[in-house]
Amino acid sequence: MTTPNFVILYVDSPERSTAFYVALLGRGPAEASPTFAMFVLDNGFKLGLWSRHTVEPAAAAAGGGGELVLAVENAAAVDAAHADWEGRGLKILQAPTDMDFGRTFVALDPDNHRLRVYWPNE
Repeated sequence: MTTPNFVILYVDSPERSTAFYVALLGRGPAEASPTFAMFVLDNGFKLGLWSRHTVEPAAAAAGGGGELVLAVENAAAVDAAHADWEGRGLKILQAPTDMDFGRTFVALDPDNHRLRVYWPNE
């Protein structure tokens, strides 16, 4: 079986979303055009941002139907990321909380894609 290594989010404004993810990820895109941007993360995972106005075939869904999940090194890092993101003005859907799988919180990007930060239970 192949291993997924790339996700594409459909966005209203690739320029606005690229600026958002540059600030969030602390790195620039490896590729960028007026309709698409791609980030390559340290583990090789790729995050694409594609204009929902130009994607073919046309996308039927907007943000909020799934989550981009970011694992951190410990529970304190969940709380620190939450404080940082809240300070940047991100909309927080779920404050840091302990759930059956670990400590987590959820925020939204400019297109209402859910961003979950978590640290799994040991």
